[in-house]
Amino acid sequence: MPNAGRPQRPRQPDDAGRDSAQYGWLYDGAGRERSARENRSRARRGEAPPEEATRAMPTRSRPDRERGQYPPGPPPGSQRGGGRGEYAGHAGEGRDQYSNDYGYGNDHRDEYSDPRDDRGRSTPREQSGRPRGGGRAAPPARGPGGRLLPEPRRPRRRSGIRLRRVLLFLLVAWLIILIGVPVVAWSRVTKVPYEPAAERPANGSGTNFLLVGSDSRQGLTAEQRNALGTGRAAGQRTDTIMILHVPSLAGSPTLVSLPRDSYVPVPGHGRNKINAAFSIGGPKLLTETVENATGLRMDSYVEIGFGGFVGVVEGLGGVNMCLPKAIKDEKAHIDLPAGCQNLDGKNALGYVRARYFDPKGDLGRVERQRQFLSAVVKKTASPGTIVNPIRYTRVGLSAGDALTVGEGTTVVDMARFGLAMRSLSSGSGTTLTVPVSSTSVSTPVGSAVRWDRQRALNLFHALRDGGPIPPSLIPHD
Repeated sequence: MPNAGRPQRPRQPDDAGRDSAQYGWLYDGAGRERSARENRSRARRGEAPPEEATRAMPTRSRPDRERGQYPPGPPPGSQRGGGRGEYAGHAGEGRDQYSNDYGYGNDHRDEYSDPRDDRGRSTPREQSGRPRGGGRAAPPARGPGGRLLPEPRRPRRRSGIRLRRVLLFLLVAWLIILIGVPVVAWSRVTKVPYEPAAERPANGSGTNFLLVGSDSRQGLTAEQRNALGTGRAAGQRTDTIMILHVPSLAGSPTLVSLPRDSYVPVPGHGRNKINAAFSIGGPKLLTETVENATGLRMDSYVEIGFGGFVGVVEGLGGVNMCLPKAIKDEKAHIDLPAGCQNLDGKNALGYVRARYFDPKGDLGRVERQRQFLSAVVKKTASPGTIVNPIRYTRVGLSAGDALTVGEGTTVVDMARFGLAMRSLSSGSGTTLTVPVSSTSVSTPVGSAVRWDRQRALNLFHALRDGGPIPPSLIPHD
């Protein structure tokens, strides 16, 4: 193929000897190669080389290049470049003249080298990381004493790392609050003896919690009593009595309300309203009275007072309730319009205590108490409370200060209580009032509520045995 491989030497013309004076520079390369071969042959034969063989070729020194002096180039009109041999002598002169004068040359190449010799392979400067094109690399930085300083490192982008650290810190802090608040709240819960000394019913299916809402004014100042309309009655009474039944196996919880004016036997005190047992003998006598009237063994006791109730509602930022009609009750100190509204602590307390405006009396009140309790539990367990550390802490500590539980009640028991109440608030479970036959029975202690004994026994037997509640006892709203 033409032009394949290394460039071929041009054929020497016949008049090379006649024109050697004018064109000798063109054939110097071929002559040098021939002379080199002859010198090697003479050396092998032991002959001395001719005088011309020891003559040095003219080269360009560094001072000459700095002064701009260069060896004479080819005559005008002659061909530049070429391959090796006779064309290599002047191939780089013009290149070196301009490249070295303007700082673009490769100093490691001499002025007679062919620039195409290194085509296709990297130069020492390129291999060492120096700039291409012959530019000199900056000298390495040195410190005191001439020691080489390490190359400066590129600053890393730390924004992603910082963000992950912040998120991790927030997650750990949230977990600490999520676990720590219940622990602290449980340490602030009051524990009281509630188990009666008398003979008690046998254990039945599931777990029964006796839930009591007392009208205790303990911890309330005179200004708070006036603002909440609690009065100055001495002692303690109960406005709310409920039984929360949690099944042993998978099943829905049941919340049963016992009207405070229920006319039942009070052990050692004859027949009286059920809330009188709490006033006379506290949690122990109330527990014994409920167990005798229902035949159910109370496994745990949970109580909350006026002040604690208001604190929990205020900690939640109020509770939203939708009223079908306006409520005005002077004794409960409330005047609420119809419609959905956010009830603060004062209005919430009046809402669950009011009964004189309602034709259903005590039965209407227990219904509102169950509705409001479900709303409180639902908001307490909502993401808006759990992920909000301020609200979560405020509600948890308020609940710890408000609750009184029976001795022997454990954290596991309260966890089951909370989960069951959450199920009820989401509509999974049954809420009802003990069946009654009359709401205004005349008794020596005033107007009272009489239970429908047979239907009430059917309800309590179903809870004791773990069976289904008779559909006829479930209200259909």
